[in-house]
Order: sequence, then structure tokens, then C-alpha cells
Amino acid sequence: MKPTKKASEMTTGELAAYIDQSVLKPEFTEKDIRQYIKEGVDFGCATVCINPSSLPIAAEYTEGTNTAVCVVCDFPFGTSTTSSKVLQAREYCSHWKIKELDIVANFGWIRSGKWDDVTKDIAAVVDVCHEYNTEVKVIFETDALTVDEVKKACECAIAAKADFVKTSTGFLTGHEAHGASPEIIKVMLDTCNGRIKIKGSGCIRTREHFLRLIDMGIDRMGVGFRSTPIILSINKK
Repeated sequence: MKPTKKASEMTTGELAAYIDQSVLKPEFTEKDIRQYIKEGVDFGCATVCINPSSLPIAAEYTEGTNTAVCVVCDFPFGTSTTSSKVLQAREYCSHWKIKELDIVANFGWIRSGKWDDVTKDIAAVVDVCHEYNTEVKVIFETDALTVDEVKKACECAIAAKADFVKTSTGFLTGHEAHGASPEIIKVMLDTCNGRIKIKGSGCIRTREHFLRLIDMGIDRMGVGFRSTPIILSINKK
């Protein structure tokens, strides 16, 4: 959605509202998880994006704040069975206050052109999440896909009634990393044309890149814990 003013004119709080602070590295200690979730809350980020095992900590730190919880599901590969994805989503949403859930689409199926299966897989998760008023972001892993595959995957997510489409997990190997490049974000914006929200994730590390995507009309961005203070121009003590 196009903003009402230029990103360069926005306050730090307005900019932070575009950010899902990523706290997803599997090697994080509990101390790390607590630190980076707390920082996301202190910065005023829209959400902290966390692994399911971090849900108790995220619930503790976000309670009574303007920062919500975003949990990943079947992350980072998206290759579980559909029924398993549904069970995971219901487990998280039924026990915790989760604003958004980021599910990984089966991008091997996308590359195989199994469009009906891709849509059904996403829709099954969307249906259960919407029972709990949890929005769903669908990750495509765009660096592994062609532009045409990205366009068709967006149509699958729209048909499945998802709430967002998203570029990347940040954990793909064996491919050149572009993440939320302006080029792929433009493809998604043009394809979706306001029918679904857009989240960019991956390789958003500079303020210039961040502001440019806002001006293009992006709705949300996943930003790593190291990059959030940089793009918000916050000096950490």
C-alpha cells in the first residue's frame, strides 16, 4: 500500500511499524532470544518474528506493548505434509496470542508447476489460522524461483485467501541471495495489485533500501536483529 508521505519524512516510530524483527537463528541461546525480542519491542517493531519454541518468551516480552508476535511455521523448508502444517498452525494459534503466522510454501511444488497442490496446501493453513484471527504470510523463497513462478505463486496465495505474500526465509543455500530486491518486490506489487499485502524479507540491511521499499508501497519487512537499529538510525548503547 502506497504510504501517504515519503519514507524519509516518517518518524522512527512510523518506520518501526513496518518491521518484523527477525529472531530466528537456531543457534541462539535463551539469553540471545530474550535480548533480541526485547530490542524489537523497545524499537517499537510491528512484530517480533520467532521460532515456535520461543513463543513463551515472546509472549512475556510483548504483553502490554504495541509489538505483536509473529511465529514461523514449517520453517525454513515448507516440505512437511499439509496435515502436519495444519497441526503445527493449530498448536501455536490455540495456545498463544499470535497476530501473524509465516508459513513456507512448498517451493519445490512451485518449481514443479503443481499449482493446485500449492494453493490447497496454503489454504489449509489459512483456514485454521483465520479461526483464531491470525493473519498468514506465505513465504515463496523467491531466490529459488523464476519471475513467472513468483507471479503464479502470488496467484495461489491470493486464491487461498492468505493475508501476505513474502519473499524469503533468509536460510536458502546454493543460490545467489537477493532477498527483497526492489526488482522482485515490484513484480509482486504489480502482480498482486492490492489484492494481498506484501512482505519483503532477506538482504534488507541499509536504510536506503528500507526507505525505497516503503516508497514503492510495501506493507511489511522482515529485518534481522543486527540491521534494525541501522535502518532506524538508532544508536544502541
